[in-house]
Amino acid sequence: MMNTLYSHFDRLRRDRSGNFGIMTAILLPVLIGAAGLAVQVSDMLLSKQQLQEAADSAALATATALANGTIQTSEAEAFAQNFVAGQMANYLQSGVDIKDATDVDIQATTSGKATSYKVTVSPSYDLAVNPLMRAVGFTTQHLSTSGTTVSGHSQTQGSISMFLALDKSGSMGEPTATVNVDNPTETYTYDCNGHYNRRNQWVYDTCTGTRTRYYTKIEALKIAAGNLFGELNSADPNAEYARTGAVSYDLVEYAASRLAWGTAAVSGYVNALQSGGGTNSSGAMNTAYTSLTAKNAAGNDAEDALHQQKTGQTPKKYIVFMTDGDNNDDKWGGRSYDTSTKTTCDNAKSKGIEIYTIAFMAPAGGQALLHYCASDDAHYFKAEKMEDLLAAFKAIGAKTSAQLTRLTN
Repeated sequence: MMNTLYSHFDRLRRDRSGNFGIMTAILLPVLIGAAGLAVQVSDMLLSKQQLQEAADSAALATATALANGTIQTSEAEAFAQNFVAGQMANYLQSGVDIKDATDVDIQATTSGKATSYKVTVSPSYDLAVNPLMRAVGFTTQHLSTSGTTVSGHSQTQGSISMFLALDKSGSMGEPTATVNVDNPTETYTYDCNGHYNRRNQWVYDTCTGTRTRYYTKIEALKIAAGNLFGELNSADPNAEYARTGAVSYDLVEYAASRLAWGTAAVSGYVNALQSGGGTNSSGAMNTAYTSLTAKNAAGNDAEDALHQQKTGQTPKKYIVFMTDGDNNDDKWGGRSYDTSTKTTCDNAKSKGIEIYTIAFMAPAGGQALLHYCASDDAHYFKAEKMEDLLAAFKAIGAKTSAQLTRLTN
């Protein structure tokens, strides 16, 4: 009997048929946790990216709003918190309030008459984990991040010096396809009622009629330039940060409106332009370039010195180059006007001067020259109608007067 009992125990000891069930019972929580972790990591990475983008956007928007004067420093924290909440509204789980969990730090630095802002936005929240993670004891995962921006000066537009080189050639007197809204019709005379006179000669009476009046190109230019000046005036209402000048040309270069604070002088100069003559941009572009790089009596950059004295800033320099034509062949039958203009453009760009160009209903040769001279494709505008010209000048005004804000996160 003892031998029989012993054999039963020995058989039980050597039986492995239940090992899989035991091992599964032991490892099941680990397997569930691993599966839950894999899914949760994916969710966390996506949520972290969404939170980072919200922080960056909120910091950028807050710095820009402060610099533009849209909000005051006392309003910046609530502005940033509301921005984060708006950005995350479609991603947050029910019941999560991210506003109170978003820290905002504002640092203002004054330089001369201008103030710059460093904005740091640091949101955080608890992300509820998936059921598989909860099965192994986890309930939430804390997510946090931070975004920082440094804005430019609190004035909407930092210091700039801008010189315009404008075509006033004969073709600028031609009409556009845009009806003049102020004077939509005009009277004109024409021959009519042909008949024989007493001497048996065929003659005509003179009749008067009316017809649609279109803006000429030169009129369009004046309105378009006004758009640019309006942008600068809005950004710099006290004429403390922007200096502007202009020169006009046809086959010859005309006396320039020298660089001066604000836009009053250059606006009067442009509005007085009259069309006529051929096309040669070389002299005017050289005047624009040398005006922006001239030295003062002490041998220092004159524009830099004037801005430093008034605002403590070093100006960004721009040339705005516009034509509706193609440079005439020089008297030797060559293209030296183009060559000279390109050399000036190369010199200006090498000195850090940004060149905006506008080809206004210009032929291929004019377009090619302006495309070459532009700082890059974003600085080149091809205006095929008056509306394009207005938009181009307005865009240049907005870009040159815009607040510069860069992300440092």
